[in-house]
Amino acid sequence: QVQLVESGGGLVQAGGSLRLSCAASGSIFSINAMGWYRQAPGKQRELVATITSNSSTNFADSVKGRFTISRDNAKNTVYLQMNNLKPEDTAVYYCKAVAAPYSGSLYYNFWGQGTQVTVSS
Repeated sequence: QVQLVESGGGLVQAGGSLRLSCAASGSIFSINAMGWYRQAPGKQRELVATITSNSSTNFADSVKGRFTISRDNAKNTVYLQMNNLKPEDTAVYYCKAVAAPYSGSLYYNFWGQGTQVTVSS
């Protein structure tokens, strides 16, 4: 198994910034892509940003230009820097890791418990 521990969520005013961190652990797995998803009340979970092992990134249109994603491969940690936050960014943010066992070739998705981000008007 891969354990994902998220931190950095909280309450912030519109226009403010937060940085989310997600640290992955699990020595029997090789982590490839990591990313962030979010789910607001009454809405489907949506992709926010992803990053591959070679630092290729993708962003949802709604966060382009405001959010950045980065990773420290040595620490198996992914970060989401959120700037110019808007009330519509309010959601539970979930970290995701795609990993394969060192002894196998299939990739599995692992999810963190989520961290609440609330942006006030």
